[in-house]
Amino acid sequence: MSKNVDPKHMRMIGIVTLILGILVLTMPLLAGDVILEVVGILVAGAGVLRMFWAFKAASLGKGIWTFLLGVLTLFAGLAVLAHPMFAGGVLTLILSCYLVGDGMVEFIKALTLPKGAGKGWLMFGGVASIVLAVMIFMQFPLSGTLAIGVFLGIKLMFVGMTMLTLGTTLKAATH
Repeated sequence: MSKNVDPKHMRMIGIVTLILGILVLTMPLLAGDVILEVVGILVAGAGVLRMFWAFKAASLGKGIWTFLLGVLTLFAGLAVLAHPMFAGGVLTLILSCYLVGDGMVEFIKALTLPKGAGKGWLMFGGVASIVLAVMIFMQFPLSGTLAIGVFLGIKLMFVGMTMLTLGTTLKAATH
């Protein structure tokens, strides 16, 4: 951990993240729907911006390709908004891959920490991320939007507990 990390702030952020995880778990379908809508809006917005950016291109050829890529990006965002069930399936697969990678990084990072210092929570969180990824994949395509909300809530809770534990350990180590 960096010496610049304030244990008090880390604990506060951990508590807020833990609370957010609990809130997401109380409304997982809503959370999943909101995530899909935000992704759709952001992707569609990026498409529009790319289309405007095409007019700043140095040449007509580059401008046309940039504009067409913007149109494709806009349609991708609109497709997410128009077909959230399909988008939920795709996003569920992406989430599953993310959780495997994130879990591996957390577990490896935990191996580098000294005994204590939140090592156990980080290891547990890493393993939990990988298990969640496998559970998502095993339930695909039924997992969809609900899984996105449930697993986001669980992940936020683990991140919150890890930050809370690390912040407490850092405070004890500095006093």
